Amino acid sequence: MRTLLALHAHPDDESSKGAATVAHYADGGVRCVLVTATGGEAGDILNPAMDRPEVRAHLPEIRRRELEEAAAIIGYDEVILLGHRDSGIPGSEANLRPDAFVNADFEQVLSQVVEIVRRERPQIVLGYDDHQWYPHPDHLRVHELSMAVAGAAADPDRFPDAGDAWQVDAVWAALFSMRRILTLHRAMVERGLESPYAEWLGRLDETMDDGRAISRLDVTATLQRGLDALRAHATQVDPDGFWFQIPVDLIREVYPYEDFELLFSRLPAPDPVDDLFAFSDPE
Repeated sequence: MRTLLALHAHPDDESSKGAATVAHYADGGVRCVLVTATGGEAGDILNPAMDRPEVRAHLPEIRRRELEEAAAIIGYDEVILLGHRDSGIPGSEANLRPDAFVNADFEQVLSQVVEIVRRERPQIVLGYDDHQWYPHPDHLRVHELSMAVAGAAADPDRFPDAGDAWQVDAVWAALFSMRRILTLHRAMVERGLESPYAEWLGRLDETMDDGRAISRLDVTATLQRGLDALRAHATQVDPDGFWFQIPVDLIREVYPYEDFELLFSRLPAPDPVDDLFAFSDPE
């Protein structure tokens, strides 16, 4: 059966990156598997309403429940935790912990992911781009894994105890393209509304999409599902904050898409596609 495997760093990443696209494929009968590297132990509580002593005392367990709820909303069939510890933001003390994801042996982590890929046999893997504008150590590690997993899973000489070799058709990375950011920002400004992207534009390079193989998928029907999944991470998102400042109706009107960069494809790359499975054989 058609299978999509998404690799993410922390609970909530699966809801902020490509959630509506995964929901679209889940609705179409694709088996969707979520692999989350860490438990988000180093995360802050970003919703003032949830910043309470009893929540802080049990944050890892609460984030696990939030992850399960969000994954169910999106339509994931299975959630797999790699079991590493959140490495924290760049320069934090959490970076130095020996059990932090960023300090785990890369080959050992790659073997974990390869074993899952060989067992689940996905045609498509969703990973991360180079994250130059948000260099979180765990996100950079997931990018490394994204670039290595297809080749490693297909090579019978790599990790021979991890199962029979399996060739992934394509590896994609969900991204916030400059086209999306500018389109939504301008639409908000034109309507006299405050754009949450205004601050971003002072830090981002408008040429950051140049040279990338970027495709966009129409997710009009599942946009709200993606936002609902994000709201399930109640400790991590303020319901009145950044993620919800652009009205869903406006997004549907001017940019009802999620953007993806092609990191790897088994077959020659066609023009920008509207289906992540476009690189799979027709049969």
